[in-house]
Amino acid sequence: QVQLVESGGGLVQAGGSLRLSCAASGRTFSRYAMGWFRQAPGKEREFVAAISWSGGSTSYADSVKGRFTISRDNAKNTVFLQMNSLKVEDTAVYYCAARRSPYANTDKVSYDYWGQGTQVTVSS
Repeated sequence: QVQLVESGGGLVQAGGSLRLSCAASGRTFSRYAMGWFRQAPGKEREFVAAISWSGGSTSYADSVKGRFTISRDNAKNTVFLQMNSLKVEDTAVYYCAARRSPYANTDKVSYDYWGQGTQVTVSS
């Protein structure tokens, strides 16, 4: 069992930056690929970024490529999402997810554990 707790969300102006963190419980964190997803009001949850167990492979949604960076610190059981050049359309609840596989994946159904989410609001 893995428990995930997100933090770092908040209100920011367009063009600003935020750094989300996701702290994971359990000794096997380094064996899991991790992902970030987001869900805006009235929309389905969508893929944002994913990272392999080692951090050597990453994947991004086209909408965030070049602006967001996913990283992880296996010694601290934590995954990060650095978000720069934020846009109003990035407003959503952001969820961290863990996958019982070393390989990153963009499909939300392939993830086994989810955090409760953190709100990110970008104002114009």
